[in-house]
Amino acid sequence: MTAAVAAWHPSRLAIGSWILYDLANTIFSMNIVSLYFSLWVVRDMGARDSDYGLASSASQAVLLVTAPFLGALSDQVPRRMPLLVVTTILCCAATFLLGTWGLAASLILFGVANYFYQAGLIFYDTLLPSVSDDSNRGRIGGFGVGIGYFGSFVGVGMGLAILGSDPGAKPLIFKLTGALFLLLAIPCFLWVRERPRAVALRGLASARAAFADLTTSIRHVNRYPGLARFLIGRVFYADAATTIIIFMGIYVTQEIGYTETRAQLVLLVGIAAAVVGGIVWGFVVDRIGPRRAIAYVMLTWAFCLSGAVAIPLLQLPTSLFWLVASLAGVALGGTWTADRPLLMRLAPPDHLGQYYGLYAMVGRFAAILGPLLWAAIVDWLGLGRPAAVASLLVMVAIGYLILRPIDDRVGPLGRGHVASALP
Repeated sequence: MTAAVAAWHPSRLAIGSWILYDLANTIFSMNIVSLYFSLWVVRDMGARDSDYGLASSASQAVLLVTAPFLGALSDQVPRRMPLLVVTTILCCAATFLLGTWGLAASLILFGVANYFYQAGLIFYDTLLPSVSDDSNRGRIGGFGVGIGYFGSFVGVGMGLAILGSDPGAKPLIFKLTGALFLLLAIPCFLWVRERPRAVALRGLASARAAFADLTTSIRHVNRYPGLARFLIGRVFYADAATTIIIFMGIYVTQEIGYTETRAQLVLLVGIAAAVVGGIVWGFVVDRIGPRRAIAYVMLTWAFCLSGAVAIPLLQLPTSLFWLVASLAGVALGGTWTADRPLLMRLAPPDHLGQYYGLYAMVGRFAAILGPLLWAAIVDWLGLGRPAAVASLLVMVAIGYLILRPIDDRVGPLGRGHVASALP
């Protein structure tokens, strides 16, 4: 370790600026990915769910192919910050232009914005060591997640204020979202100083090394009991979680019958539940272990998805959806709180980075599959949105059955044995 690295002490300004970026990109995620753009596509422009779903899946598919190159690029350059600056500016520019030139152009711009948003996360996450050390990394990362949730409140608050005076002003929300994202990202660009690091591989050698690590991880996954089951199971429950995030705004307004204002409020309740749920599930994970915790998370998903299907089909009181949204928030917070520790229990510690890469690829595959499945059921087969939500319930059930035999106990049995006697 060099003296420069050993003496590294990030300032509070740098830490706060890094956390502020998490709030900034969450405003984009809420306003563009989850709520207002999808409502503009389906309600204002009269397009189909599949039009929005295909644009989302296409951007995720391009990211799936290019992410190894982006990761390799971040490893070969002396500083990652310029890459974060470029991807953020391109995301914000595309977001600012949404709604300017009609539906087709806006769907393309959405794909561009979503791609650069997701690509920027690759570079942003790698800056955590530059604002933390081993003694406080978990706390700083947790503050980033917690403050990031407040970005959802900022985004929905912006929407409530604008649409309250002009219900047709969603393109203005897009412009303000792009501008606010960039404005709140600037402190991170200016004040986060990266740790000094040596660049071992450059150019194509770095890209080849990234692919070599990925293929090695896939080839050796069966050496670690339970790990393959976890990664396969994650495709199914992550599919349900990501699809709900993308289509909830459409479902609440088109199937439950809520006004856009009421839909925004119910999403705020879900977000608040996710904040509380993430904290509570953290204690549950520490007490009973991540495998059992994620099983209970999936049972929570099954309950709220069943409610979401039953309300329109059985013509139950629509006020029940407030409970459904709250449970969905709790389940969402628990999903990401439990599955990362489960990976750490099952993967070899010396190769955890490689398997985090595989974990991320599985998540991106689910983000591609979910919108395509929704589009196929709603538009291509004409079965309707409740049937699409029911298919997510099936996905959660499959994920539960795949993960159920995993034993994540660490002790005399070793790491990640299969033990079907566990609940």
